[in-house]
Amino acid sequence: MARQSDPFAVEITPELIVRAYRAGIFPMAEDAADTDLFWVSPDLRGIMPLDSFHASKSLRKAMRKSGWTIRVDTDWEGIIEGCATAGSDRQTTWINGTIRAVYGELFRRGVAHTVEIWDKAELVGGLYGLSIGAAFFGESMFHRRTDASKMAMAHLVERLNAGGYELLDTQFLTDHLASLGGIEITRADYEDRLGLALEKQGDWQAWDHR
Repeated sequence: MARQSDPFAVEITPELIVRAYRAGIFPMAEDAADTDLFWVSPDLRGIMPLDSFHASKSLRKAMRKSGWTIRVDTDWEGIIEGCATAGSDRQTTWINGTIRAVYGELFRRGVAHTVEIWDKAELVGGLYGLSIGAAFFGESMFHRRTDASKMAMAHLVERLNAGGYELLDTQFLTDHLASLGGIEITRADYEDRLGLALEKQGDWQAWDHR
């Protein structure tokens, strides 16, 4: 598919990103230094079933004893920087300047959201994604402490269930996500589930008002 630098490619805007997700595709870059984007629609799509998220006994114990706090939508720059930084859990990153800018605007518009794990004043892990209809499109996560990203995912699932969401898209299935209950489904199955989720409206704030 066309890359952003292609003279026939359209401008990457927040509106285009939302339309792409509604059509079942998403953008990526080869690495952080690459100025191009390409569109992806995997044959096998990773999802996290909202009714079968698996939090192990050790994770639940860690969540109870960590003393960490969970916040949402308070530190976009911290989350995107954490996700865009190569580390022990990733050798490179697909988050380039264009993605930072466009998704940052989606955050300001209330479409992109963060789940943040804090140890006092230190951001130790988290994730971000897009909320469209009753679907949440998970983009990336990171951790600087053991179990921090798993804790963020556990909170995300609770929040989505509270808000009536029907689909949590993880794009691809990693060993990390599989250990939490993630699965792969065919593109056709994904498109069916996506269509149903887009007919409804999830409430991102419902968890806060319980």
